[in-house]
Amino acid sequence: MRTTVRRAARATAHLVPAVAMAFGSYLFVTVLLITATGAVTVVGIWLLPETVLLIRRIAGAKRRLTAARTGREIPEAYLPVTGSVRERLRTAVRDPGTLTDARWLAAHYGYGWLTVLVVPLWPAGLVVDGVWCGLLGREALVLPLIVRLADAEARWSAALLRPSPKALLARRVERLTATRADAVAAHGSELRRIERDLHDGTQARLVALSMRIGLARRAYGTDPETARKLLADAQDQAEEALTELRHVVRAIHPPILTDRGLAGAVRALAARWGGRGGGLPVTVRADGLPDAPRPPAAVEAAAYFVIAEALTNAAKHSGSDRAEVLLARTRTGLRARVRDEGRGGADDSAGSGLPGIRRRVAALDGTVRVTSPVGGPTVIEVELPCAW
Repeated sequence: MRTTVRRAARATAHLVPAVAMAFGSYLFVTVLLITATGAVTVVGIWLLPETVLLIRRIAGAKRRLTAARTGREIPEAYLPVTGSVRERLRTAVRDPGTLTDARWLAAHYGYGWLTVLVVPLWPAGLVVDGVWCGLLGREALVLPLIVRLADAEARWSAALLRPSPKALLARRVERLTATRADAVAAHGSELRRIERDLHDGTQARLVALSMRIGLARRAYGTDPETARKLLADAQDQAEEALTELRHVVRAIHPPILTDRGLAGAVRALAARWGGRGGGLPVTVRADGLPDAPRPPAAVEAAAYFVIAEALTNAAKHSGSDRAEVLLARTRTGLRARVRDEGRGGADDSAGSGLPGIRRRVAALDGTVRVTSPVGGPTVIEVELPCAW
């Protein structure tokens, strides 16, 4: 009996706000009538986008309530209602999410009142089930109906509020448009950085090298000693130019990725961090990578640069004395996670490199999750989709 009461209480905790929302939806009819009248008379046509936004908020609250009951999140797929009145009106009318919300609201007027049944079921259940279950030792009859009522209401709401394939496709197109713009911007920024590195570093050293070789040629016949010194300096300049070229190449695509693969490259990166004067000891764990086919080069490079940036943040900003890196093969791609035990409080706007990580991962249609409460720890987890 005690277990039955607890289940009924949890179901009631879902049904009570559902009852309140059902009552509010009946009151909302007044707003709908005013909007419909304004749309017909054209005078109040501007009310339509505002009403659609209000319905989105109501549907969003219902999605969260239903997700709390079912344990499964119901995604939202809306087009942004912005711009001029005409643009807002066009978006509000053509958005597939508007039809989904209108269909749910219409159905909610039909099944929403059923949630009121929780009110008479409780006293009846306490009396009937108290005798039937408590005294006679039989299974409860009435209180389980509250649980079934809550489950049915949640299933109906989840089915009606789930975005249509058309709405999901529209949101997908919008997201891909944004990520493409970010990828183009990041690519342009990377090209400018490479050009700047070549111009300010390698090119300047090659010019100096050419000048020293020219001076050595002129001095070779009259002053061989000076010519030898100039040639020695030219050799040093050539080695420095080669070193700078290697740095530029590593910034584009580290050769160690090609030679050792992602796991080996990350272990080498961790060894360099741990060996910098007792800087940041890093442990690396690779699950399922050694025996798996290698992911695409773009995925490997993105994961490597994300880990390198995260470790740089941990060493410079977190104050952590250790860090952990996890690489794991998943069913749909590659997961990379970096954890440090520092002070936490990582912020995208604080110059921590997180926006660059998000742009790089978004360009591959991946996801980034950052958990960094004040006091730590900071965990940066990246999911990169790929086919194995």
